Amino acid sequence: MGDKRTLDEVFKQMLREENMSSQADIVDYLKHKGFEHINQSKISRMLAAAGAVRSRNAKMEMVYCLPSELGVPTSNTPLRKSIVDIVANDSMVVTRTVPGAAPLIARLLDSCGKPEGILGTIAGDDTIFIVPVMGFPIQDLRETVAGILNGK
Repeated sequence: MGDKRTLDEVFKQMLREENMSSQADIVDYLKHKGFEHINQSKISRMLAAAGAVRSRNAKMEMVYCLPSELGVPTSNTPLRKSIVDIVANDSMVVTRTVPGAAPLIARLLDSCGKPEGILGTIAGDDTIFIVPVMGFPIQDLRETVAGILNGK
């Protein structure tokens, strides 16, 4: 572990799924995940870059999280700026977008279709489920989707 892309992915996943109340907690968490050269100043910069904020969770604890409401895309917004996250499990790829962007992005992915490994998509307001063609490796599909959405 340890490359920047992986650190960013683990960091954002942590902000979405964990309850971290201090930067020291985040340092400890990331060190436990294998990122040994992490310190509080790096965490401070990462939090600022991600736009993370401290807010109260359901238990009324102050925790770091990603802002729940990102800006609504406009016709001048580059596509990659509308993508929040691209993750996969064993059976599908899930793409999270800024609110309102998912239907347009899903239509773009559907237009790429089976040659790119995309059987179909289901889009809500800010989430897209991407189903692979039978036998298409999920991690390959995740990389394909990331490439399409990053303009590669």
